[in-house]
Amino acid sequence: MTQRQPWHEVTRALTDVAMGRKPATLVVRNGRWVNVHSGEIIPHTDVAIYKSRIAYVGEDASHTIGEETKVVAGDGRYLIPGLCDAHMHVESGMVTVTEFARAVIPHGSTSLFIDPHEIANVLGLPGVKLMRDEAATLPINIYVQMPSCVPSAPGLETPGAAIGPDEVAEAMTWPGIIGLGEMMNFPGIFMSDDKMHAEVAATMKAGKTVGGHYAAPDLGREFHGYVAGGPADDHEGTRLEDAVARVRQGMKAMLRLGSAWHDVAAQVKAITEKGLDSRNFILCTDDSHSGTLIHDGHMNRVVRHAIAQGLKPITAIQMATLNTAEHFGLEKEIGSITPGRLADIVISSDLVSLPIELVIARGEIAAENGRIITDIPPYNYPDFAQNTVKLGKRFTANDLDIPATKNQQPVTCRVIGVIENQAPTRALEIILPVHNNIVQMDSANDVCQISLVERHRATGGITNGFVSGLGFNAPCAVATSVAHDSHHMIVVGTDKRDMAQAVNRLGAVGGGVVVFKNGAEIALVELPIAGLMSNERAEIVAAKAARMVQAIAECGCTLNNAYMQISLLALVVIPELRISDLGMVDVTQFRVVPLFT
Repeated sequence: MTQRQPWHEVTRALTDVAMGRKPATLVVRNGRWVNVHSGEIIPHTDVAIYKSRIAYVGEDASHTIGEETKVVAGDGRYLIPGLCDAHMHVESGMVTVTEFARAVIPHGSTSLFIDPHEIANVLGLPGVKLMRDEAATLPINIYVQMPSCVPSAPGLETPGAAIGPDEVAEAMTWPGIIGLGEMMNFPGIFMSDDKMHAEVAATMKAGKTVGGHYAAPDLGREFHGYVAGGPADDHEGTRLEDAVARVRQGMKAMLRLGSAWHDVAAQVKAITEKGLDSRNFILCTDDSHSGTLIHDGHMNRVVRHAIAQGLKPITAIQMATLNTAEHFGLEKEIGSITPGRLADIVISSDLVSLPIELVIARGEIAAENGRIITDIPPYNYPDFAQNTVKLGKRFTANDLDIPATKNQQPVTCRVIGVIENQAPTRALEIILPVHNNIVQMDSANDVCQISLVERHRATGGITNGFVSGLGFNAPCAVATSVAHDSHHMIVVGTDKRDMAQAVNRLGAVGGGVVVFKNGAEIALVELPIAGLMSNERAEIVAAKAARMVQAIAECGCTLNNAYMQISLLALVVIPELRISDLGMVDVTQFRVVPLFT
């Protein structure tokens, strides 16, 4: 693996290569240069690379070729800057940072901006440091955002660990920390919470970027107060007006296409229809599971999708390269094919379908025709990062009973309503039957049970409620120890015995996702690292995850990527209704509310 040399240490060597006094280590000949600075596509271009950085970009680099220079034939294909994912969570891929990199390099992703707040909610600052240390060993550029909200909403959930201003200030001194992760506690900002503003201040004082997360549809005074509090970008928009409002206020609108979040199409109209300046828009994935990475792609998938919505190809590429680099103050490092920058180059024969035919990362060929070439050794996680699922007891079906307040009388309950392909939920009120003083599910009307089991401190605690929109039509249960953001254990289902079995099974394997149907286990993805990530290869995890997705479908659920939506049902910072270890949470009011209305 070529080490990333600081530009200031190799200016003379790069100059000598450009002048022909020193041979390049690698030269790409006769490509079409996708110049994201000028917005041009320039044919018959050569690129000369010295070790990890670009030395020369021009019509003829023959003067830089020596006896040991490796020459790559561009053959008139497009030379695209390595793609950047501006906001994402590695843990959503169910794999380690190493395996995530191995999965996305063949798709042309060479720079990742990761927010490890999932592992932070389980392991705290040591968990963040683990992922930062792992990222530093890899052949692509991985920048870490220090998680800001652990817990995401104090008083509404109990995480396994906590992070505050002191931890943020410490992390800002670490190499590899690029800024503050998404500020999900948006009410904490506009209500002037001391802790949230202290974290923002520590980040700003370090001269780094504050990530945003304003998940409310209200664009009035509270939105303006949030922007004034410091967040510089936001990926939570879902509507055209969301993108427009953010850009007008000086934020960068991050448009995401993850495995389950499809928010590009509506918001990109701010560019294609309203004519807003595309340089203020950035593409990202936020959450991609391993199956998506292996089979569908990563940022190449997002760029293709953005082009399909009407963007010019070079505009979409800018939004996944230079725009991202400039936003984080890294335009002298990444984001373009220009002298001095890291030699991250994707070669493709078509700008619309975007086949990724060759990937150069830091001056070395890393992948070719969908296959990784560079050697990436596995990364071993320490013992303290495993065995984190602590239930405190063995659960039975009776633990999931919900007693009614009035015997044999129907009751009106708050029910979480799932919205396909979106993170927000609906707060429903549904009348449910009562039998033997226990409130019943209503499978005929698509209302099943959801339970959240405390798993950090072995309290044996459980919160029971109801959810609609999953479409289950058989006795079944799906349990996951990936339950954003505090990552207790969520189990949903139509059969309480299956639900209890699913909980106990994950306790036995140290976390993961499991599906039971008619009393039998039909799918399991083991995630022993913090109950969030596997220690297996990405393709193995993808195969297990594919079986898990199929198993959920066999239970009657037809939602696109139902697993991702189930894992967010405890995310108490996105409206309207969620579940936590403290009860049902009304996220429009940020308060715990009774299950019965």
